[in-house]
Amino acid sequence: MRPRVFVHTNHRQLAGALVSAHSFRRSSQADRFDVTIINHGECPFFERHEGELYLRAGHRLPWRNDDLQSFTPLRFMPPELMGYEGRALVVDPDVFAVADVRPLLSRDMGGKAILCRVHGGVKRTVRGLYASSVMLLDCAKLRHWRVEAQFDELFTGARDYKAWLGLGYEDPATIGELEPTWNDFDHLGPETKLLHNTRRMTQPWKTGLQVDFLPVERFPLFPPFGWLMTARRKLLGDYALLGRYRRHPDSRQEALFWALLRETLDNGAFTEAFLRQEMARGHLRPDTFEKVASVPSVEAVLGGLGQRKAA
Repeated sequence: MRPRVFVHTNHRQLAGALVSAHSFRRSSQADRFDVTIINHGECPFFERHEGELYLRAGHRLPWRNDDLQSFTPLRFMPPELMGYEGRALVVDPDVFAVADVRPLLSRDMGGKAILCRVHGGVKRTVRGLYASSVMLLDCAKLRHWRVEAQFDELFTGARDYKAWLGLGYEDPATIGELEPTWNDFDHLGPETKLLHNTRRMTQPWKTGLQVDFLPVERFPLFPPFGWLMTARRKLLGDYALLGRYRRHPDSRQEALFWALLRETLDNGAFTEAFLRQEMARGHLRPDTFEKVASVPSVEAVLGGLGQRKAA
């Protein structure tokens, strides 16, 4: 079975997902693997729980299908879609390939079921040990992944969202460590292979738009922050007082996204009408066409990083 790259998304991040899918094809000349988008809107089990309280880091929060990151449980769907056979690489819609992914898809996993990056510092405290936003999966070893049933468990209290996304329900002996360059958090350098614009507040295509995601409401390093966020939501609404997305601090990462988007538009993966629709819905910043018109090529952006290292 051919390996497959899965980009999971919802309607709010669909443009990013399409650009992400293009980046994998263009960086690898994808003739030995497939690329598939998993769309939250095509999975009806999410709608059953709209507005219900689910368990997240020990707290109960309302499930919002309209939230920016309502797609995250889909990280665990690829083994089912692959019939529990073969290799899959699953990535968030804000992950962009800048190197050939084929060496990763074909690497020796050492008997592990999952390879992923390990969190450190504050991220480990807030999100858990493992970064499931990019995972290389041996699908045959993950037959216990049943997304719909396990998503339902969030609402009975049998499963905690933070623990699930942090791979807290997996045997650590089945998880291997992936080099940070394969999930490079908001860093673009000569060694980067997969760039992850993981800081939601500074995603390049969102700058200036109203924030549309629920922030963390449990923060062990400073508990009063979580209390304040809970009170804000309950008194004023889900996204009240959260402000607007800010500009990404690295202009090269911003330029790379727009260069990739222009290529995606040029190759017909979406149309100008689609982009205008996404702008009207508040999913893309209003100056999208100005950015696309003025950006250099992908090669020029990456060439400015210095000597690119082999994958």
